[in-house]
Amino acid sequence: MKTKREKVRKKKYTVDDLLSIMARLRSPSGCPWDREQTENSLKKYLIEESYEVLEAIESGTPGELREELADLLLQIVFISRIAEEKGDFNFPAIVNELAEKLVRRHPHVFPQPGRPRPTPKSAGEVLKVWGSVKEREGKYVRRNSLLDGIPLALPALERARRMSERVSRVGFDWPNIREVWKKVQEELEELKKAERETSRKAVEEELGDLLFTLVNWARLRGISAEEALRKANRRFARRFFQVEKGLRRKGKRPQDSTLEEMDQLWNQAKRMRVGR
Repeated sequence: MKTKREKVRKKKYTVDDLLSIMARLRSPSGCPWDREQTENSLKKYLIEESYEVLEAIESGTPGELREELADLLLQIVFISRIAEEKGDFNFPAIVNELAEKLVRRHPHVFPQPGRPRPTPKSAGEVLKVWGSVKEREGKYVRRNSLLDGIPLALPALERARRMSERVSRVGFDWPNIREVWKKVQEELEELKKAERETSRKAVEEELGDLLFTLVNWARLRGISAEEALRKANRRFARRFFQVEKGLRRKGKRPQDSTLEEMDQLWNQAKRMRVGR
């Protein structure tokens, strides 16, 4: 026979339950910390949780991904509750906004009265349809530039990709990936020249140009430069941890070791494909 505690543990909460829990936490009889929060105080958690979702996706662990998505959803529910208390909007309004947008921006799936139904044959053509629908929406029509609306807070590599992708919709793009690779080589030579002959500012500018061009090379290859660098960071961290483990087995720390010792352990980690 199941105990009362086991029965409680198996309760399946609904979205309505979640919204009620959030309202209780924000109530006068709820949690002091939750009551003190504002949209601005929660911004950092929203960013942190978004990156933790990315890490969970890359780890390939469904349980971890479920947990991190729940943490991200908490921030959305939390901020929507604050907005509801101010009389601005509530969580159902967010759901409705999203549903309307998905229907509106997929006219090839949900035909729009009085408009021809697009017939995209590939994911690339779908993106063009999505973009053309966005351009007809009020807030986009009012923009002064095609690049308006791309968040400044985005990581630089991702923002470079989005800007390049945005202008490519109007034909401002390289004709093919070979031309981008030529530009990469050109920017690399300019960086080498700047390093030999000019100021730090000039070197910084040439480095920026090279990185921007590499982002576009990756974009045309269907690769996210931001994701590629994030994965490289993770590989580096895991391999260096193996270096530290190897040194600890010898009773040493990195600061007490030679470069040759650390290089040897690093190469061992690479051969073992640590971080892959």
